[in-house]
Amino acid sequence: MNVQHQSVGRRGFLRGALAAAVLVPMGGTIASCAAGGGGGTAAGPTGTVSDTNPFGMADKAALDAVIFKGGYGIDYVEFAGKIFEKTHEGSTAKISPSTDIAQELQPRFVGGNPPDLIDNSGAKAIGFSTILAQLEDLTSVVEAKNLEGKVIKDTLYTGVLAPGTFDGKLAALNYVLTVFAVWYSDSLLKENGWTVPKTWDEMYALGEQAKAKGKYLFVWGKEAATYYQELAIASAIKEGGDEVRLGLENLTADCWSHPAIQSVFAAMEKIVKAGFFKPGGSGTQFTAAQAQWSNAQEAVFYPSGSWIENEMKDQTKAGFNMMGAPAPSVSASPKMPQTALHSAAGEPFIVPSQGKNAAGGKELLRIMLSKEAATNFAKTKLAPTIVKDTVPADGFGSTALVSQTKMLSDAGEDIYTWNFIDLYGTNKDQLVVWNTFLDGKSDVATLTSALQNISDKVRNDSSVKKIEVK
Repeated sequence: MNVQHQSVGRRGFLRGALAAAVLVPMGGTIASCAAGGGGGTAAGPTGTVSDTNPFGMADKAALDAVIFKGGYGIDYVEFAGKIFEKTHEGSTAKISPSTDIAQELQPRFVGGNPPDLIDNSGAKAIGFSTILAQLEDLTSVVEAKNLEGKVIKDTLYTGVLAPGTFDGKLAALNYVLTVFAVWYSDSLLKENGWTVPKTWDEMYALGEQAKAKGKYLFVWGKEAATYYQELAIASAIKEGGDEVRLGLENLTADCWSHPAIQSVFAAMEKIVKAGFFKPGGSGTQFTAAQAQWSNAQEAVFYPSGSWIENEMKDQTKAGFNMMGAPAPSVSASPKMPQTALHSAAGEPFIVPSQGKNAAGGKELLRIMLSKEAATNFAKTKLAPTIVKDTVPADGFGSTALVSQTKMLSDAGEDIYTWNFIDLYGTNKDQLVVWNTFLDGKSDVATLTSALQNISDKVRNDSSVKKIEVK
């Protein structure tokens, strides 16, 4: 569930960022002193600007942060919160979890009392188009110095600020680098002599083999049915090229009817009708469904972002050896190579201007972008942040993290992403559509019509600001 505003450098910057993130050995000493930069903020109370207080946060201030509790949990922000309280003696950091950001926080935006820092992520994130004007520009954060005394923007991978930049305003800092893939147990595949399918026909054939072994090809949960939409879009862009992405991004008429998308939908429908999806997903909580894959191994594959390993770390069978593969293509000669990959910077952190302590929200972000906090995230979540030099070559012993390296290396310059779902907040409506399709209760025509209606509704809504993507 990531925010991607534009495709500038999409085929290059994430490859370099993620590949370097898992290849560069950790090094350097973590300093204990904080250093400054940037300036003050007009939002909330202000204090004296200094090296240790670059945004002019008031003394002994209270910080209110609401963090999406998904695959990464919230403890990594709590870790930074403790550093915040130590750095600013007498100040307090309240870190609260949420699984429904939109429902819980939209009323607070309306009421003029939003939190100071928000991780606007998850299936029920707030559509960015509705709150852009109410967010702080975070340029001052990346121009400030981190706790180690280095200018933050100089410590980040190239291009990672683009996803949160809207009309020239850095409205969100996407903290985590994510690889989207079809995940599997390498030990299970080797045990059965199976190879990872590169096309949907190969996927179907493996589904027949899996069925003979008493296993399903896929499983899904009701809150994550749109993981299969991500898989479908990734496959369709690979098959039909960039025009597929642009049509969806710009909400063009009949964008969901593009031949490449239709061919992927048809391939998925064939798998649904063959009974290769474990039944009942629309009535199953998503982590329970994921455990059917990672622990019980009732299904062979599961599409997800690279947060999946951490999310299921307590419900993964010993010796699972989790690895990932790019989305399959329809034909053997798609417009983009089969190794082309969907990857993006995600977990968008925002600072509402009307927060009581917006300066504190920026300060917590500054701390999160220090080497100490970023390394803690990589080590405990087995995923890289946008901060360089925090992950060793062995991926902290994670086969999934090492697998990301290989996928990125194989993809080369062919890395892509999209933004329209998070920008316009359409995932909630799309969940209903995909649960029905995966249940086998609708066909390709019905799926296409329903998805197009959702896009058309946004396109025709004059109250929604549209952002053209080129």
